[in-house]
Amino acid sequence: QVQPVESGGGLVQAGGSLRLSCKASRAILSTFRSIDWAWHRQAPGKQRELGAGMTAGGTTNYADFVKGRFTISRDNTKKTVYLQMNNLTPEDTAVYYCDAGYYGSHYWGQGTQVTVSS
Repeated sequence: QVQPVESGGGLVQAGGSLRLSCKASRAILSTFRSIDWAWHRQAPGKQRELGAGMTAGGTTNYADFVKGRFTISRDNTKKTVYLQMNNLTPEDTAVYYCDAGYYGSHYWGQGTQVTVSS
């Protein structure tokens, strides 16, 4: 019903930008609109951490380490959630995961690798 698929990761130099996408093409539109979305990341040897979230109603929240640099957004017509990442640093290197929260269940994508070189 909800199967997020991430894309958009890659290698970028410090100070650069990337836009990650998370598409839930199998979800019907009414389901997509009811989902609370979040982007998490996991760096090697570290625990997974929440970076940004957006409720179904559109309220956003950001971890302190991404505030002012990352922006989460949603396009209902494309059933896609985005994470615009600017001013990237090597500390942002991680696998980024999309999390779809729907009526108490969470559906995770496979992750997309972001590597920031110094």
